Amino acid sequence: MITLQELTKDYGTTLAVNKLSLNVAAGEIYGFIGPNGAGKTTTIRMMGGTIAPTSGKIIIGGFDIAQNPVEAKKMIGFVPDRPFLYEKLTGMEFMRFSADLYDVDRNIFPQKAKELLQQFALWNWADELIEAYSHGMKQRLIIATALLHDPRILIIDEPMVGLDPEAVYMVKDILKELAANQTTIFVSTHTLSIAEDLCHRIGLIHKGTLLAQGSLDELKLIAKLGEARLEEVFLTIIKENTFI
Repeated sequence: MITLQELTKDYGTTLAVNKLSLNVAAGEIYGFIGPNGAGKTTTIRMMGGTIAPTSGKIIIGGFDIAQNPVEAKKMIGFVPDRPFLYEKLTGMEFMRFSADLYDVDRNIFPQKAKELLQQFALWNWADELIEAYSHGMKQRLIIATALLHDPRILIIDEPMVGLDPEAVYMVKDILKELAANQTTIFVSTHTLSIAEDLCHRIGLIHKGTLLAQGSLDELKLIAKLGEARLEEVFLTIIKENTFI
């Protein structure tokens, strides 16, 4: 469902992403981890179509995002690291605005929006202004809104930032359910315990270069570790590649 081929973003003074290639299958949750400045957010912005790569290809559900941007973006639910919300709208008004951008059937919208707001524990706040929402509520609203058009691919940058433990548990369960129903999920996170618990495979990027990818067990083999948490695996692989 997602294919990146030699994806590169060069800002002139900084090579943010360097010939990144990977594939993510339907129904897979792929975790994308790395230190600050590793190139995670740049990669996700290119995948979401908000910035153009210097070179390389992004294939979304069979569509080259450069050649068929509308068709590719229709398949994506995109949650950036710093989502913009119109805070003078209510939660329901914001969802309606977003649904119109994706041509969600207006006859279907009311029930779909209600179901998502209930699923993300926001239904009682549907008619409240977003400016009254907590950070965690805003984050849940953004993810719920990204699902309005039933995307086959969900791309999320730091989904758990600002969520309390109960909300983290809720969102993880929702993402797992989506994947079980063949939604492909690409998620960037600094929270390694979440990546460890949630993701089928994990890619580790450092200074724009993909150092390793695979299941946790596969990453342990790469790091030459036996029983270890993802944090130890992560630090070992980074240390072994400090020359990059």
